[in-house]
Formats: sequence, C-alpha cells, structure tokens
Amino acid sequence: MHIPDNFLTTPVWAALDAVSIPSIALLARRASRELDETRIPLLGVMGAFVFAAQMINFPVGIGTSGHLVGGALLACALGPAPAALVMTAIIAIQAFVFQDGGVLALGANVFNMAIAGVLAGYLPIHLWGATTRRRQAIFAGAFLSVMVSGSLALFDLLLSGIPMPRLAILASLAVFAIGAAIEGAITVAVMQGIEKLSPGLVRKSNGQSGRAIAVLSAAAVLLGCAGFLLASSAPDGIERLGAQFGINATTGFHAPLADYTTGYFESAWMRKATAGLAGLVLIYGLCLVAGRWITRQRSA
Repeated sequence: MHIPDNFLTTPVWAALDAVSIPSIALLARRASRELDETRIPLLGVMGAFVFAAQMINFPVGIGTSGHLVGGALLACALGPAPAALVMTAIIAIQAFVFQDGGVLALGANVFNMAIAGVLAGYLPIHLWGATTRRRQAIFAGAFLSVMVSGSLALFDLLLSGIPMPRLAILASLAVFAIGAAIEGAITVAVMQGIEKLSPGLVRKSNGQSGRAIAVLSAAAVLLGCAGFLLASSAPDGIERLGAQFGINATTGFHAPLADYTTGYFESAWMRKATAGLAGLVLIYGLCLVAGRWITRQRSA
C-alpha cells in the first residue's frame, strides 16, 4: 500500500505534498477541539499497535501479500481527526526510519492512507456505528478505507504515466478487495475486544481504560518483536506492480533501520525484534508529544 520513491513523477508527488500539508494542518486544528487530554495515552498505544500490525504481511493472492492498514480502526477508536494525525505519524516514521514508503512520496501516502483512507473508513461508522448494525458498519468502514487507499495509489501511478493495462488494474483491485475483507474482520474483532475490556474508551465516557490500554500495549510489543516470524515474504500489491512494469524503488535516502532491521546483533531475530521495538517507542513518543502539543494549542 505504501508507494516507494521513483514510482511517481515529480508533478504528482509534489502536488500531493502540497495538498497533504495544509490538510493535516486543518485536521490538527480539528483534533485540538475534539481531543481530551486524558485520551492522549490512547493515541500512542493505538499508533504503536497499528504500526506493529502493519509490519505483518499476510498472503492475499498468488505471490502477493497485504497488511493491516488500520485507518478505520484508528478512526473508530480515536475519532477521524486524531486518527489521521496518528496515521500520519506512523507513515512518516516508516518512511524516514524504516524506508517503508518513499520520502518524496510521503505526501501521496499520507493523502491516500491518513486523510482519504481514514475519512472513508469513518463514514460508515459515523452513519451506522450507533445503531444495531455497528459491527457491519465497522467492517464496511475498514473495507472502504482499504479500497479507497488502494484505488488512489493506483490512480497516482496512472497519473505518473505507468502504462497499466485494464487487466492489471482489475487484478490489483481484486487483491485490494481480499485484503480489505481481511482488514474488516480484524478491525471488527479488535474493536469488539476493546469495547468489552473498556466500553468507556470508545464512547469517550468516564469508563476505565486501563485494561484495554494494557492489552493493546502487550499486543503491540508481541507483534512488533515476534509478529514478523509469521509474515509473508511476498511483495505487496504496489511493489508487485512495480516489479511487473520494471520500476525500481531507488532513492538517495538511506534510513537508519531500513527493512525493519538493526545492525547491532548477529541474530536475525534480534535485529528484527529490536527494530520493531524501536519503532513502537518512536511512534508512541511522537503521538504523545503531538497530542500534548495539540491540547496546549487549544488552551493557548
């Protein structure tokens, strides 16, 4: 789902940068009106959980994998504006620290997943989430979020002049649909678990949130430190398209923990586990700092 560098032409990635920057600024202003200071730790925990879950690719077709995007999950748990900011933090850390997604394509990835994907995922939840069809609304939100993000990524590639035949586009959409259905099932399961542990956490009431935060934190650490052992090694849909059409994800930027690996240990497991743990700490810290800054701006 992440577009690497060298996939988009300069006008395309520059235009999406120009759109994404003010959009995130507007969402930050909206989040400052919505975000309760007591919920700031939840931003960090949800960000760390989604980051860890995104590290685990699962098969969605022959020679193709996908991973949880998490836009609808964040929107359902945090609200759309805070969710967009948390997703932006995840995408930025992935690009600059782990070389997952391009630095020049950062605006495109933020727009596709953190802005359009989150807002699309929140729409069914906003319309039907308070009814007896809540589970269906969450599933629909997760499905729509992935399809919107994936379709926009394909559109970006087409705008960049990549000559994708109709069959390749339809095959990519089918892969996205499979991943979207899996994402929907995971999102429903996670939200049901959160709501059972701490009902007030999602309803923004005064319910106790400690149990849900503890479970999510433990799950994030487990996924970040060991989940990669179960991950598929097949490329995701965007990477496979690049290989199919001879596009190399070349960039002059080298991230310190590229490919989610540190260089300090002989054990391959330790190199991956420490990189995952470092990512969790970075995401959690960045979300906390951003959340506190936003609430202080409101007070000022």
